[in-house]
Amino acid sequence: MPAKASDSTAAGPAGADAAGSGAGSGGAAGGSRPAAPLAAGRQLLFLREEELRLAQDLLYFGYREFTAGADALLAELDMGRAHHRVLHFVGRRPGITVGELLAILGITKQSLGRVLTPLIAQGYVTQAPGRSDRRQRLLTLTEKGAALERRLFERQRETIVRAYREAGPAAVEGFRRVMRGLMGPEARAQLDRLEAPSPAGTAPPAAATTARR
Repeated sequence: MPAKASDSTAAGPAGADAAGSGAGSGGAAGGSRPAAPLAAGRQLLFLREEELRLAQDLLYFGYREFTAGADALLAELDMGRAHHRVLHFVGRRPGITVGELLAILGITKQSLGRVLTPLIAQGYVTQAPGRSDRRQRLLTLTEKGAALERRLFERQRETIVRAYREAGPAAVEGFRRVMRGLMGPEARAQLDRLEAPSPAGTAPPAAATTARR
């Protein structure tokens, strides 16, 4: 399997060091073990400043390419990335409350209103009162909104699929670990909630999801 092959490759230097150490100390008791400090030094090379600046460059150019296709489609509709973020997270979590969306996006109500209001007016998003708390506003994509979100996703999916295929499963897992490592505790908690199954009773009534024509 590819993952096992990668694991074997990653373990190669450590295995070789161990073998070399064993060979060197086989005829003499209490032989020195210089391999461990060298391995530790090699493992810390990625913390050098030039490597960290390379990480900045990779994040910038990777994000630029990741968003390019979707940006072009949004521009045709006189929209921007703020609209895309709303469509994405409402699509990922149907019935999400306005408060939850604000927490994820990290913006003010006024800023969200400038994006959400036209999306509702143009029939991409619908809102309904909460079932247990009528003061809540639950957001859901309409058919029109879901279709647009899917088109945007397809633009970005091609970029991710290509990168994942080139990198392989071990690198993909490492990428996920790095991205989670970039997040603070609050962002990780938001991601976990986003990935968790929707609680029963939070979805808006079926009538509220009817697309506006």
